[in-house]
Amino acid sequence: MYTIYVSFTCYPEKREAFVERVRKEGILDAVLAEDGCYRYDYYFSEKDPNELLLIEAWESKDHQQVHIAQPHMAQLRTFNSDYIQSAKLGEFELK
Repeated sequence: MYTIYVSFTCYPEKREAFVERVRKEGILDAVLAEDGCYRYDYYFSEKDPNELLLIEAWESKDHQQVHIAQPHMAQLRTFNSDYIQSAKLGEFELK
């Protein structure tokens, strides 16, 4: 299993609106239906109202790389800068 995280810093009062738009546009459902997707979950920080964490778990790194090239991910990239100031990507192993 290949697991990554993305830690986003959202613009003030934009965090919930971003996740809602991802849902409303059908992007979340499309990702979860992708071959090899085990998990694609957003988490809100209790401490920082602008922090958003995404945990992705895939069957393999190749599956995750195919995911990035999907049309719904291109769609997400057309609006994410309206909500997201910065993002930090990392990998980890779940045991």
